[in-house]
Amino acid sequence: MNTFTMYRPANIQTALSDFESFFGDSVHSFERILAPVTGMLNNLQGNLPAVDIRETDSAYVLEMELPGFDEKNIDIHVDGSSLTIASKQTEEKKVEDTKENYLLRERRFNSFSRSFKLSENADPEAVSASFKNGVLNMEIKKRAEAQKRTIQINAA
Repeated sequence: MNTFTMYRPANIQTALSDFESFFGDSVHSFERILAPVTGMLNNLQGNLPAVDIRETDSAYVLEMELPGFDEKNIDIHVDGSSLTIASKQTEEKKVEDTKENYLLRERRFNSFSRSFKLSENADPEAVSASFKNGVLNMEIKKRAEAQKRTIQINAA
């Protein structure tokens, strides 16, 4: 009959040390292999602006936080049932004096693209957008037949 024993390390350092000695260098190799993929995924997630979408009786309201973006660089497209919001923005400092010898000169580049599938009852022809204080506000109206209505009861 096989028996199992509970492994109880004295502290977390002991547990990590035992883990590394059990798996050897393969743990570090695995981390090295995954590091570029993990970094890329973290960067992709970090570059996406925060979005809130809520539903009212007559429309869907989308709010997207875009601090540091200029409304002239924001593109909004509706293609069938797909809504896409994208932007590319480059920040470059203009230099008046060309006699300076730069050792390092950095630029900033922001870009993103987000797509959303519109609901079947959304009207792609009735989309409006405004931009104020780094927040993009959009309203996507619902089709008239999809909006909630109150039916009057006639007395007989």
